[in-house]
Amino acid sequence: MPASTLTETDRAHLRRALELAEGGRGRVSPNPLVGAVLVDGGEVVAEGHHAELGGLHAEAAALAAARDAGHEPGGATLYVSLEPCAHHGRQPPCAEALRDAGVARVVIGSDDPSEKASGAGPRLLRAAGVVVDLADRAEAEAARLLNQPFRKHARAGRPLVALKSALTLDGRTASATGDARWISGAESRALVHRWRAEFDAIAVGVGTALADDPLLTARDVPDLTPRQPLRVVFDSAARLPVESRLVGSVGEAPLTVVAAPWAPAERTAALERAGAEVLGVAGAGPERVVAALDALGGRGITSLLLEGGAGLAGSFRDAGEIDELRLFVAPLVLGGAGARTLIAGEGAGTVAEAERALAMEWERSGDDLLVRARLREW
Repeated sequence: MPASTLTETDRAHLRRALELAEGGRGRVSPNPLVGAVLVDGGEVVAEGHHAELGGLHAEAAALAAARDAGHEPGGATLYVSLEPCAHHGRQPPCAEALRDAGVARVVIGSDDPSEKASGAGPRLLRAAGVVVDLADRAEAEAARLLNQPFRKHARAGRPLVALKSALTLDGRTASATGDARWISGAESRALVHRWRAEFDAIAVGVGTALADDPLLTARDVPDLTPRQPLRVVFDSAARLPVESRLVGSVGEAPLTVVAAPWAPAERTAALERAGAEVLGVAGAGPERVVAALDALGGRGITSLLLEGGAGLAGSFRDAGEIDELRLFVAPLVLGGAGARTLIAGEGAGTVAEAERALAMEWERSGDDLLVRARLREW
């Protein structure tokens, strides 16, 4: 492998671009998170990030900020977390804007795997005489991980799935009677509301919907709640009552019920009259999960937070469609042979066949321990 052409200063500017990109979290999907830093003569002259869907892309925001400050970007170096686009979308091509501005060098954190990109921006810049360098090492990995939902959607056409749950120390998600309130603490529950605001969709099985009558909305997240997620209920027989809080709140947040083609017509019609969408999906278990994710991906859903229950989680796991785990481990012990576990389904036949996480992280969340495990990288 050839030696890296990037200096430690280059890497520092790329890390800053990644920090800036976080400013678009929960605001720009299905677009990726992107940040940019413009440097001239060794000094940072402007910064930018993609702040809202339909708004300026990070590169254009940085160029505009430089000009607003009275600095022409000709001859400067731009550091950007994702390759500049070369196609027309909600905004004009960033690669053309950089070329026309006379930027001399562009340092890119990661590629854009979508079909409409796939290196077109860097090729356009190089053809115009702009020096283009690509990140490697930790900065390249961080740039890829920043946009895992975008990357999975681009490559597989389906949303990235993160399974969220609260567990006791003995690995139970509820008592034998079904009681689960509250295993996790207040700090952990507040964090889940932020995640809901950041994800495109939230999913539960009908058993969870019937037992808990949840809202599944993002609450008490004042900077993000104008964007409510799509709520998805996997409900083969369309049993979700129209009197449920999920159906009653369709004016606040959209609701899709994933039903089988054989679901009773009177039930699906009642849900549709109440404002819910009924998505007919054939198959059972893992096959049904993949078909539903394909349908959601076709509508631009790039990320899905899976919140329960064990049967649905098992179908997702058996389908190979759990990309990440976010588990709150609480300082509790439930015990009991009938207490509920996290994932049902077919599962692995032996420990040797168990799926191993690619990476794990953990941190305190109030009295709980938050464990994040990444199962796939896109």
